[in-house]
Amino acid sequence: MKTLVTMGRGGTGKTSFVALQTKFFLEQEEAPLLLIDLDPDQNLAEMVGVDLEREGVKTIAELVTETFIKKGGTMTGIAPTERIESRVLRDGLYESEHFDLIAVGTKWIEGCYCMPDAALKGALSTLAKNYRCVLVDSPAGLEHLNRKVTASVSDLFDVLGPSHKSFLHVKRADRIAREVGIAFDRFFVVGGSLFPAELGARAEEETGREYLGKIAFDPLVQESVIAGRPLLDLPVDSPGYRSVCTLMERAGYGKPGSG
Repeated sequence: MKTLVTMGRGGTGKTSFVALQTKFFLEQEEAPLLLIDLDPDQNLAEMVGVDLEREGVKTIAELVTETFIKKGGTMTGIAPTERIESRVLRDGLYESEHFDLIAVGTKWIEGCYCMPDAALKGALSTLAKNYRCVLVDSPAGLEHLNRKVTASVSDLFDVLGPSHKSFLHVKRADRIAREVGIAFDRFFVVGGSLFPAELGARAEEETGREYLGKIAFDPLVQESVIAGRPLLDLPVDSPGYRSVCTLMERAGYGKPGSG
């Protein structure tokens, strides 16, 4: 089982990258997959064609709110995180034939993701072994990374935008991962669709991490995101999708040219 965590500053295209990674692994028949949306914007579900509300699936933050605020659940007796963990498995997991999805959702108490993160960490310890690959969409703030939602990661991907702050984000993520003891095998940087291709060498030099290349700008991807259409429905010759296939092959996934 592989765990791939994608992060990056807002607007770099990290969520669309995770959605296209999903398409890549499905085309490679590397199912089942588990998708984890840690971003409070909750865009990943839409990008893979899932309407959580219509499916009756709750975010972890919603489950915490229902249990400990609306229903007045006690914080004594059974550990709160264990109580929420059982609800995550029952009410917070979207399931389909080829991939499942969990979303953390928005903050249940202003400024704090602690209990939702703890519940997710517990649920993942139960769930992860059932999947070929776990794909995590992490927000720019890195608060979930700081609380070790997953303590062991196969590969980290940081998607760069056209700003020096994107380079600083990589360094910060690298430092946090090491300080809190997150084990990872590899750490890659990827240029978002707006990242200048000629800055690839500089990206490697300034971040100290391998630069895989950039995601191609693709009007089809842009139109799909604006219209709310799933990126999984993109044609296999879509420039954006093809570029992600190439990046994943450079990272050692799949068979070259088969994505």
